[in-house]
Amino acid sequence: LIAVPQILYAWSIGNRFLIKDGFDWSYDVVLWAVALACFGRGQRAENLAALAIAGVMFVAGCHTAYDLWDKIATGRRPELWVAGWSSFTMVFIALLLLVVMWRFRKSQNALVAATWLSSRNSIIVTLGFAAVNLVARTRESQWPEIGLDLLGIALSFQAVYAILTKLSWYTTPEAAEESRVQSP
Repeated sequence: LIAVPQILYAWSIGNRFLIKDGFDWSYDVVLWAVALACFGRGQRAENLAALAIAGVMFVAGCHTAYDLWDKIATGRRPELWVAGWSSFTMVFIALLLLVVMWRFRKSQNALVAATWLSSRNSIIVTLGFAAVNLVARTRESQWPEIGLDLLGIALSFQAVYAILTKLSWYTTPEAAEESRVQSP
């Protein structure tokens, strides 16, 4: 609902920061759509969905790395109003997702864990960005932004690893049911 108009508007004004922000929204939408479409449809479907989510998070990490390179190479900085809009909308949605997903944070189900890890990453990076944004706007240095981007990249790749280690392709229905009982 927010991502597509934001990306289109950002392209129309040539604002790469807002484009990246819109794509970050799109990654979250894809993650949630895949999780909702596949949850409860069997272990194989859930594992494939978790694998797809890991793939999306890998792409998001690579996109953030490219965006970081672009910031460093061009010296690009977001305008204050763009950064403010981005922070406000992202904090609101990220907090909402955190509240919804909190009870699933220790789930052994790969799909549920993938969705939780996405929400966790969103809130950490979003709150960090909002705080760093205040510092970054008052300093000439890009180092606060660069540090936050490096954190976002690390969280994306750590989440991919965590998802992949939770995947299990059970050979018996009893093993699959045992795992499901352990999930909240």
